[in-house]
Amino acid sequence: MAADKSPIDEALLHGKHEEALLHGKHEHVEQQLLPTSGGSFCITGASFGRSCLNLSNVISGIGMLSVPYALSQGGWLSLALFAMVGAICFYTGKLIYRCMRADRYVRSYPDIGYLAFGRYGRTAIGLIMYVELYLVAISFLILEGDNLDKLLPGTVVKILGYQLHGKQLFVLVAAAVILPTTWLKNLSMLAYVSAVGLVSSVALTVSLVWAGVADKGFHIAGSSILNLSGLPTALSLYFVCFAGHGVFPTVYSSMRARKDFPKVLLISSVLCSLNYAVTAVLGYKIYGEDVQAQVTLNLPTGKLYTRIAILTTLITPLAKYALVIQPVTTAIEEKLSVTTAAATVAADAETNRLTRVLTSTAVVFSTVVLACTVPFFGYLMSFIGSSLNVTVAVLFPCLSYLKIYMPRGGVGRFEVAAIVGILVIGVCVAVIGTYTSLHQIIGTF
Repeated sequence: MAADKSPIDEALLHGKHEEALLHGKHEHVEQQLLPTSGGSFCITGASFGRSCLNLSNVISGIGMLSVPYALSQGGWLSLALFAMVGAICFYTGKLIYRCMRADRYVRSYPDIGYLAFGRYGRTAIGLIMYVELYLVAISFLILEGDNLDKLLPGTVVKILGYQLHGKQLFVLVAAAVILPTTWLKNLSMLAYVSAVGLVSSVALTVSLVWAGVADKGFHIAGSSILNLSGLPTALSLYFVCFAGHGVFPTVYSSMRARKDFPKVLLISSVLCSLNYAVTAVLGYKIYGEDVQAQVTLNLPTGKLYTRIAILTTLITPLAKYALVIQPVTTAIEEKLSVTTAAATVAADAETNRLTRVLTSTAVVFSTVVLACTVPFFGYLMSFIGSSLNVTVAVLFPCLSYLKIYMPRGGVGRFEVAAIVGILVIGVCVAVIGTYTSLHQIIGTF
């Protein structure tokens, strides 16, 4: 019925097939991150326990690898800032929940942008999410190259007279393995593999305990209490740990009892925070100031626990790359696709398939070039955390909540003051962290 139609259903990108992009392909890709029973992907029906696992899988990501490095940059007292970042991201997650409940037509993160700021709000947050996903895909390739080089040091391959070795070789190998998965239309099987991210997080923590007990030992000597110059990098990386707000609406929509989302968010946030904190403390106590941007690179070569940690760490990026990059390639496809009214269904399907393959290949190639050009995992993750994660996880939820609820008189003075304080912190981290990370990246050339 016309009465059931909402302007939120308007497209994110204006052109041909836009609505299919926003509430068809794009939303379907988000849902593929959350496997449900029976091998199908549905919007509703997830139990409380499964929702906790889904959200924990969203929150617990590759930030696990860099959190010991973040602690080494900020010093022991920066753990207080880590707790503050976790609390802020938990609170802004609840703000997203309230924004979702403000209108029954809100089904995705860009929809919240439309509800709060209209068409331009949804377009802006959509573009920010696309850039974030693209940079995360690059970080996946850097991660693969670094860790495979650690696992198989000294590997050299000659191709057409050119000698390939080290990180660049393994970035190309990882890209060659990943490329066919980006051509697939249905990525549901990859979602089950990507769920191993929780297992890899636990495996990394166990490997650090093993390394500390069996080899290096635990010590505090050589570590700093507070490093003011490293705080911007530490804060940016802490925000990477709690990234995932863009998928929160999908988790919310997948729940059988949506009113329980705040409880699910609390449990998942606490469990992931504890795992992050334990990993950070273990990594820093074992390796001190020598801890690398990916703590797996500190693990001794040839040890069983090193191989287990690296192999489990490598599985997640291989599986998640296609899931992460598909919204980007889908948006490009929608802009590039040109079909005539006289074209047959078969020809149209063949054209769409060819467009998808060419677009995905071009995007993968571009990420390979950038991964080989800027192979600095820690600096890239710091940039993502300060410029994009802070926007998606802090600034946008706060501004949207105020815009939606203040005209309705649903925000108290104390809450407004708290949100303004969070916004000030977010802007400072975004500006200072982005400047610092860009300065570090540029300084390496």
